[in-house]
Amino acid sequence: MPFRPYSVTDYVEDVSPGHGALPPRARYSSSDAASLSLNGTWRFRLSGTADAEDDSFAAAEYDAGAWAEVRVPGHWVLQGHGSPIYTNHLYPFPVDPPRVPTENPTGDHRLVFDLPRDWPGPADGGAVLRFDGVESCARVWLNGTDLGEFKGSRLPHEFAVGDLLRATGNVLAVRVHQWSAGSYLEDQDQWWLPGIFRDVTLLHRPAGSALDFFVHASYDHRRGTGTLRVDSDVDGRVTVPDLGIDIGTGDEATVPVEPWSAEIPRLYDAVLATEGERVPLRIGFRTVELSDGLIKVNGRAVLFKGVNRHEWHPERGRALDPQTMREDVLLMKRHNVNAVRTSHYPPHPAFLDLCDEYGLWVIDECDLETHGFTEQGWRGNPVDDDRWTPALLDRAARMVERDKNHPSVVVWSLGNEAGTGRGLTAMADWIHHRDPSRPVHYEGDIDCRDTDMYSRMYAGHAEVERIGRGLDGGPARRRELPFILCEYAHAMGNGPGGLADYQRLFERHDRLQGGFVWEWIDHGITHPELGYAYGGDFGEELHDGNFVCDGLVFPDRRPSPGLVEYKKVIEPVAVAGDGADGTVRITNKYDFADLSALAFTWSYQVDGETVESGGLPVPALAPGESADVKLPQPPPGAPAGEALWTVRAVLAADAPWAPRDHVVAWGQIRVTERRVPYVAATARPVRDDGVITLGPGTFDARTGALTAIGGVAVSAPRLDVWRATTDNDDGAAWQSDVRYGLLWRKLGLHRMRHRLDGVVADEDALTVRTRVAPAARELGLAAVYRWTSDGGRLRLTVSVGPEGDWQVPLPRLGVRFGLPAADRVRWFGGGPGEAYPDTRSASAIGRWRSTVDDLQTPYVRPQENGARVDVRWVELGGLRIEGDPEFLLTVRRWTSEDLDAAAHRTDLTPGEQVWVNLDHAQHGIGSQSCGPGPLPQYHLHAEPAEFSFVFTPAPGTV
Repeated sequence: MPFRPYSVTDYVEDVSPGHGALPPRARYSSSDAASLSLNGTWRFRLSGTADAEDDSFAAAEYDAGAWAEVRVPGHWVLQGHGSPIYTNHLYPFPVDPPRVPTENPTGDHRLVFDLPRDWPGPADGGAVLRFDGVESCARVWLNGTDLGEFKGSRLPHEFAVGDLLRATGNVLAVRVHQWSAGSYLEDQDQWWLPGIFRDVTLLHRPAGSALDFFVHASYDHRRGTGTLRVDSDVDGRVTVPDLGIDIGTGDEATVPVEPWSAEIPRLYDAVLATEGERVPLRIGFRTVELSDGLIKVNGRAVLFKGVNRHEWHPERGRALDPQTMREDVLLMKRHNVNAVRTSHYPPHPAFLDLCDEYGLWVIDECDLETHGFTEQGWRGNPVDDDRWTPALLDRAARMVERDKNHPSVVVWSLGNEAGTGRGLTAMADWIHHRDPSRPVHYEGDIDCRDTDMYSRMYAGHAEVERIGRGLDGGPARRRELPFILCEYAHAMGNGPGGLADYQRLFERHDRLQGGFVWEWIDHGITHPELGYAYGGDFGEELHDGNFVCDGLVFPDRRPSPGLVEYKKVIEPVAVAGDGADGTVRITNKYDFADLSALAFTWSYQVDGETVESGGLPVPALAPGESADVKLPQPPPGAPAGEALWTVRAVLAADAPWAPRDHVVAWGQIRVTERRVPYVAATARPVRDDGVITLGPGTFDARTGALTAIGGVAVSAPRLDVWRATTDNDDGAAWQSDVRYGLLWRKLGLHRMRHRLDGVVADEDALTVRTRVAPAARELGLAAVYRWTSDGGRLRLTVSVGPEGDWQVPLPRLGVRFGLPAADRVRWFGGGPGEAYPDTRSASAIGRWRSTVDDLQTPYVRPQENGARVDVRWVELGGLRIEGDPEFLLTVRRWTSEDLDAAAHRTDLTPGEQVWVNLDHAQHGIGSQSCGPGPLPQYHLHAEPAEFSFVFTPAPGTV
């Protein structure tokens, strides 16, 4: 065909899903038909507008030798061509659907390829060209023939190309537009990243090959049988050797089977054989139903312990390789996660293969979000405009048809934050008709008119409890449906707090079938100067900052403290007991599995040191069962001190997702209480030449400030109430709840002044009286430091009393001081990782070691981090410090003020001192970056408090 000297671009703003693509069908990972991956290095040209270049680049004779090169799959903005854009919900272009800006970055991609020598000829069938994902609109040519165009970025599109192929010199040309009418349907709180970001594959289609097929594999939990039927567009036979099944397509077979579940993901290898193709299948027998107001699988209610998962890699964006996807699944399984919501689009199809194999419940979500229309009261929302309904139905069909044969997919979701409208109803009706075997989800359907469960985002604990008790009101239909939190516990920065409190509610009320933490991974982009970049770091006109970094794993997939906490909170075995009677209660909290895959161990610890350990016989309890198990007698001759039992449930043998001895669950049981440190006040303060000495302590006689302990120089400890506000402290701008981070700053708690009111050295103590208060405010804190010593040790007792009208909690309450040097840190208390009042479930009492640098938690945006709770004593910098009561420990090479001022981790530079915070308490964390703040019991109220620390010189602990 002749090429136009201009570019036709009407399709870019056409509300239709596209033209020329084949109907959607089931995806399968392999068959005996030939295939050719077209991934690799392509030629690339970027234009500023959709019509800047004509179509001639698609011609075979066109010379693209001077073009740049890009990787496919990939995003051109992550390969040096333009820049990424991050917005949470604001469209980064004027809202005038379906129109898009004239400035529309457009990438022309070109690949020349040869067919393999053994590629079948035209007489042996046809061929299909498949694109698994292109953002946001693509037009395709093969060997000069215009195949069509499509929208639906995270969905597959196939074109028939058999009669166009050549043995050599095939020219595949793809024009990709960043903005299109489809962009209005893809406003999904993530980076806007144009490109061909999923696989491109050429598939041979032999005569008589499989087209579309639907595997129906149900399970009857009463009889223990599975029923298999495979409906196929092309007649064939289905064989399952392990079950002795050999039936024709469309026929049924019922046989005894082991069912599939996320806990026991039993898959049967099968083959669908048609005249021209053999397709390997992996079949999992399971039945999903709504029964007794609950989502049940194989007759049992399930409790979702889930995460929302965007696809992300810090260098490749949404272009994920198989190893990265497998890493995600393994990390989830190792942290007791049992469910994934594919927010907010169908994932790479290989991810669902992994969910089938390793066992994860999946809510498969359609590629749909129109959140930006909220800015105009949802006027013009495509989901309530009949012109857009064909595009919505196309998206629903491409998701369902692609993924319908995955046993892991137990729920279909219409999309996310797209308001309400006729188009969503049409999608729900189509899905219910096409696949009545799975329920339908959509959080925006608040009255559950079209959907099969009541779903909410970020509801607070009190409201969730009311829903669990059936006191939520609303339409009668909704009150009869199960409830899930499709998003909760916003994992942005330090947090989320309150996970254990949510889990207690889920386990207390049957109607509450769990939730999905937002979200799995921080979407930081690797940056040479900033470490990881977030919104605004690329000069975006509109952006939402680090709101894109809100995951349970860091961009490099290192687990955050939030994921470690979540693992503990949702662990499938409960360990509880009373150290006095020597028994431990073990409860199986799995939904399907017994405990036969686990081994149990005990260890007896005194003052954090393990004295003895061994195996603990525990019966293979069925789901929901408990047993009281007798612990051994405490080891004879065990030293005196604070004693406790630690009981662990570990894998008894290697599992596909973790090795033998991987810890699945654990608990600690106190036997004897801690002995608090006592220092007799026998030493007297001695004043000499402007200096006061008291035991090992040296003080400035005028100010009473401590300057040294033994031979260790110290920057005087003084009251500290400020912390570098967390994302959850600062909250979200749209929230009506009190955002304490802003109030703290408004009050001036980040710039407290310390007034000296008196220094008194008497017979047995040095007492320093101060008032700590912010400028311009009348409120403050009276702080009294009382130093005593027995000659070898130095005790500080801090008494704090609020003055004025304190109507806000404090960020922290403790003392801060500086040391000239410290590297190694050794402590007895909670560890090994970070913890705060409402994120402390995973903190185990023991003896721990670290370096100062390793105590830091590398949040993408620096903020308060790294506290260890329940610390009895710590050794660092030549000192040993004991607490009465236990304290929170934080050690840094920069101050809280430095931390507060930093926008990226590369802004933090070690100073000349190491700063140590010994906190009596801290305010809770919560998840107010997009949810509720800390529960009242985790607020740090300004009220009278007294706490003490004992300092002892400890050479060799630097």
